[in-house]
Amino acid sequence: MLTVVIETRNDEEALARTLASLVGGSVQGVVREVVVHDLGSTDHTAMVADHAGCHMVASGELPAGLMRAKGDWLLLLEPGARLVDGWTESVLHHMSGATTPARFARSHIGRAPFLARLFSRRRPLQEGLLITKRQAVSLLRGGGELAAIGRSVASRRIEAEIIPSPKRR
Repeated sequence: MLTVVIETRNDEEALARTLASLVGGSVQGVVREVVVHDLGSTDHTAMVADHAGCHMVASGELPAGLMRAKGDWLLLLEPGARLVDGWTESVLHHMSGATTPARFARSHIGRAPFLARLFSRRRPLQEGLLITKRQAVSLLRGGGELAAIGRSVASRRIEAEIIPSPKRR
């Protein structure tokens, strides 16, 4: 069904929070696997991913890792982002009838003040990105990182909500 892809660099705690929000989708059979693309972590990120049963992909091997993904759809997330309960229904609905990429709506939970949102730079995967594996692989033919996919596609918004990760470096 769905392969979740998370790109990390020294994000052990943030990765654990994101993985915890995916448990419901895994139990329901929506999340088939989680792929962690590690960009050279020196903390315990690999151990967190291993204990959660994630597949690790080293830096530079992302296109090949996506080709081996079991799901026909990919959900690209930042470490630390958390999906709000009930997200699976909206994702399944989108995957069943659309081929266009989609992003989650930002939750009001833990939302930054208006001026902080207004003057902050928007990150390419801040609201996650639901995209077909075929589209993602074609966008990464020359290599690169997940953010490159997020910057290069137009998407629609689905009803499911996400709590974006705190500011990333």
